[in-house]
Amino acid sequence: MEPAEGQRPLIGIVSGQERDGEAARLALPRAYVSAVEKAGGAPLVIPLVEDTRLAESYLDVLDGLLLAGGGDVDPAHFGEDPSPHLGSVDPERDAVELALARRALELDLPILGICRGMQVLNVAAGGSLYQDIGTQVPHAIQHRQSAPRWYPLHEVRLEPESLVGRIFQVESVRVNSFHHQAVRTVAPSFRVAAKSRDAVIEAVESRAHAFAVGVQWHPECMVERYPVQRLLFAAFVKAARAARARRTAPAETARAATAPAARG
Repeated sequence: MEPAEGQRPLIGIVSGQERDGEAARLALPRAYVSAVEKAGGAPLVIPLVEDTRLAESYLDVLDGLLLAGGGDVDPAHFGEDPSPHLGSVDPERDAVELALARRALELDLPILGICRGMQVLNVAAGGSLYQDIGTQVPHAIQHRQSAPRWYPLHEVRLEPESLVGRIFQVESVRVNSFHHQAVRTVAPSFRVAAKSRDAVIEAVESRAHAFAVGVQWHPECMVERYPVQRLLFAAFVKAARAARARRTAPAETARAATAPAARG
């Protein structure tokens, strides 16, 4: 049964940006919004602002945070100089997303990171990345497909005892792939939840938070043709709904305690 509109948890999705010379415009593929909406959430696009403290203030009203795909993460954020194979980086987006991810982890707000979003989540929590799979991972399979975005190119094996494994309830799932960076060192409070056959990490999750999950593929592009991918968004929205209930419960209790007693 679809939840009533007022009961939908509010899911913030961080926008990217595109540049045309010096002009920049906010940009976000509609598939993220659609996947969250169809899973029962109320999507809200978060703009890239200059003041990261302002960005963090958005979390005061959100029930969940989605970090979307995009360009490369600047390796300066995990203590490395740029490789010759590093792609385009966006300092403004890095600053906003890392600040949001770190604050959301402090608040134990549900987080779902997709592709770049998984990498941002791992770096925000203290992990590192491969800057380029092709030159840094021996015997790597193709991770940047030319096939349609909805097409599952390769298999990932899920850790059965992980949260991701319990969400999908299968040993493996075929996924799409559009990345050349990948998680290298998993953040201290996180663990591996899935890998591809070449040992590239395909999903991570926090061991210290109710729901902080990153996946390297793009499930939002697959949900229409492969319903199994909807399970991830359903679990995320369910966690956000629980977070909303925890956040609103004290206020509702206080209102009930101060309300005038009903007359007989």
